[in-house]
Amino acid sequence: MKVVKSLLLGTAAGLIAVGGAQAADLPVKAKAVEYVKICTLYGAGFYYIPGSDTCIKLGGYLRAEVALNAGGNYSAQYNGVFAANNRLTNYYSMRAREDLNIDTRTATEYGVVRTYFDAVFTWTTGNYGGTGSGTGGTQYSGTIGLNAAGNGLTGSSGGNVNGTDGNLSGGSLGVYYAFIQFAGFTLGKAVSQFDAPWINYPGNNFDQLVGGSGTTNGVVQATYTADFGQGVTATISAQDQTQVFQTNIWNTAGMSTTGVLGGAYGSNDLGGTRAPDIVGAVRVDQAWGLFQASVAAHDNHVAYYGATEVTGHPEDKWGWAVQLALQIKNIPTGAGDVINVSGVYTEGASRYNFQELAATSYSMFGSSSGAYQSIGFAGVSDAVFGPGGNLELTKTYGFRGAYTHNWSPYWNTALYGAWAAVNYSGTAKNMICGSAAFATLTGTCNPDFNIGQVGVITRWTPVKNLTFSADFTYSHLDQKYSGVITTGALTGVAKPAATYELKDQDTYSLLLRAQRNW
Repeated sequence: MKVVKSLLLGTAAGLIAVGGAQAADLPVKAKAVEYVKICTLYGAGFYYIPGSDTCIKLGGYLRAEVALNAGGNYSAQYNGVFAANNRLTNYYSMRAREDLNIDTRTATEYGVVRTYFDAVFTWTTGNYGGTGSGTGGTQYSGTIGLNAAGNGLTGSSGGNVNGTDGNLSGGSLGVYYAFIQFAGFTLGKAVSQFDAPWINYPGNNFDQLVGGSGTTNGVVQATYTADFGQGVTATISAQDQTQVFQTNIWNTAGMSTTGVLGGAYGSNDLGGTRAPDIVGAVRVDQAWGLFQASVAAHDNHVAYYGATEVTGHPEDKWGWAVQLALQIKNIPTGAGDVINVSGVYTEGASRYNFQELAATSYSMFGSSSGAYQSIGFAGVSDAVFGPGGNLELTKTYGFRGAYTHNWSPYWNTALYGAWAAVNYSGTAKNMICGSAAFATLTGTCNPDFNIGQVGVITRWTPVKNLTFSADFTYSHLDQKYSGVITTGALTGVAKPAATYELKDQDTYSLLLRAQRNW
């Protein structure tokens, strides 16, 4: 009996021990894991990357727009088929775009390390141009490739491209910005340090405003910025000139009448890279607004007089540019109202006036009372040279500005304008006007010109980060030619061999846009 009792007691003790062990092994409800932690160091929207001390913010926008009386949202009716005013001219162009930007920041013993990336995916309406064939054929041009500026590569086809209707089907990928910032340095693709803070847009959406620098698509650079406190900073930068800071260096030996009427005074004879543009800027930011002074040095480096290196070449000449920008805030007309203005002068560095999205060739057709039609043409260059001659630097000057008024938290309107002038030296004028390209000209030959632009834009923001806008722009080309000129057929724009009257031209466009920021 004692044996049986001991066995029962032992078994019970064993079961109690096993039961206790099992109870101890039961899972305890764990505290919820915070997989994404908010980072408050750099403002709203930042989060810690899990497992690191780096904060990240994602942003961007989606945009849908239509431009009326314009050839692509970047192109007013300044040249090509867009300005031909015939059956090849687009009455409208449409665009859809998605933008994505990634901002990362990490606090270190040397200060914040920041990286920033901004890319866009875009589809834009193309256009049809003449092939020059006797049967009146045309070919389609559209965005089908990839490039760094977000505008797409130009492709052409006269046949069935997407297998359905013969039109190109595709878009483009562009990289706006990709840079690192650390200890005052900015390395990579960013807005030029020469630019005013509003870049190309003192108050507008219109992309082709003249009168100052503007690198909406960014430029590769190595920059150092010193912060002296009280809102005062100074910057020195070396930036790539080839991407967006060259216009044309014309070799007048390549002039032709058809080229001239397209706004080109010879062959564009740029050489390889030799020196980056050197930029310096001083900026003062205060409660009342800001002031910025910018200067730039630009090396003009040419290829050759002829087809091979034995023909020789002109020596390099450095050009330069200076720009002053002013912003006035807290003006008495209303809360948030602002005035932005800037003025610029360039010599041998015309892109600092005719910014990267602005046209550098003009060829605009209109009506005439005595000739087949009228034409206004003009071209922008950094320099001009002839066989065996030196570079003649081109001078430009201009200004632009805008006043923005807020009617309410949901509505605002901006009035804006711009003006730019291009002046060629006496020697350059003699080379251009003495060319056989002007042999049939009866009247005055003068390649100098001015262009003026004025516009109004109204924006409605019914809910946060969703904006609808309408932007109307009027442009006037004040060219200095007079009389008539006779030319052969201009097949790309379907213009016949005829006599054309030379006179000023006007155009306008309307851009309607819906944009959702996130």
